[in-house]
Amino acid sequence: MQNQQNLEQQQNLEEQQDLEQQQNLEQQAPQHRVALVTGAGKRRIGNVVAEALARRGFSIALHYNRSANEAAETVARLRLWGCQAAAFPADVSEPGQIERLFDQVLQHFGRVDVLVTAAAVWHRKPLEETTAEDVRRQWEVNTLGTFLCCRRAGLAMAEQPEGGVIVTIGDWATRRPYHDYTAYFISKGAIPTLTRSLAVELSRRNPKVRVNCILPGPVMLPEYLDEHEVRGAVAGTLVKRAGRPENVAQAVLFFIENDFVTGVCLPVDGGRSIG
Repeated sequence: MQNQQNLEQQQNLEEQQDLEQQQNLEQQAPQHRVALVTGAGKRRIGNVVAEALARRGFSIALHYNRSANEAAETVARLRLWGCQAAAFPADVSEPGQIERLFDQVLQHFGRVDVLVTAAAVWHRKPLEETTAEDVRRQWEVNTLGTFLCCRRAGLAMAEQPEGGVIVTIGDWATRRPYHDYTAYFISKGAIPTLTRSLAVELSRRNPKVRVNCILPGPVMLPEYLDEHEVRGAVAGTLVKRAGRPENVAQAVLFFIENDFVTGVCLPVDGGRSIG
């Protein structure tokens, strides 16, 4: 009986200590969380993700390359919602510009809690016409740019007691590539490995830094696709319909809110990858 009482007292003490530790963490937590979304100027996936995060109370650092007017319009709209928002230009294929981007974001907001790497380029070109420069350009933006952004953000997050969350954007079709996008798929094929590697690396520096990847399917089909190609993309899904950028935003929110998920690559493709 005495042993049982001692065990219960020990359990109660541990529970009280856990509660006090949680309360201390909550008191130390920042008053506002900051999300940096790359490639969020134009009305594409990154822009929709930025709006979804703003609705969840995040301050938004909106990255763009050439879409200055669209980025300014988005920032103005977010501010009308009561969101702290600012736009930052950078060519993510240039390491120096990435460093400047993060210097400006950290100077403006003081921290970064979420990074979503939606900046990307893709060019349709037959294999016979694909040049070394095509491969190089798409690799520099889609692969190197993603890595450099993730490294800078991840190391900054590792210095924060609360850590942070990185969400990379890959592509479901790196598993089953379709024709005329060789250079693009080479660049995007590296993103899952990059994600898992950074999840391991950054967890060693701060286990509260998590890195995951979203593999979108037909959620925002290119405007230049003809009707036959659109029907084919939709027919290839199990749900027999196109998705929406909001489906990707929902996945981003899931990765942020579920603190026991890291190193995961999640298809958001309506079953396209197994259809």
